[in-house]
Amino acid sequence: MDNKISTVMLPQQVDSETSASVEALIVDALRPGAGVIVDGSEVTYMSAAGVRVFARALHRAEELGARIAFCRFTGAAADCLLVSGFTQLFEVVDSVEEAAARLRRKPAGAAAERLHPHTRAG
Repeated sequence: MDNKISTVMLPQQVDSETSASVEALIVDALRPGAGVIVDGSEVTYMSAAGVRVFARALHRAEELGARIAFCRFTGAAADCLLVSGFTQLFEVVDSVEEAAARLRRKPAGAAAERLHPHTRAG
């Protein structure tokens, strides 16, 4: 995956007004077996619509066998990801370098598996 990592810079606002264009930016960057770094360093406001965009993009990435890592979210945008519980689903890290390193590592399992671990009845 080393040569197959691209970066998407998000706008200042990720909300219902921008969600369609943000989703298109991320999904258009996805390629089978590749990784996408979503850089949130410019995001100053994010609503639940933004979080839904990330969930749809993550689902599309899994369909393609691609991976997404989110980085450099701060302030209210980082709080939105934390409060929504999506930090459990997404690779959310502090730097672009750490995001690239995470994408190069073997995945920990599908997001659905992390959210709903399979258990065996006794």
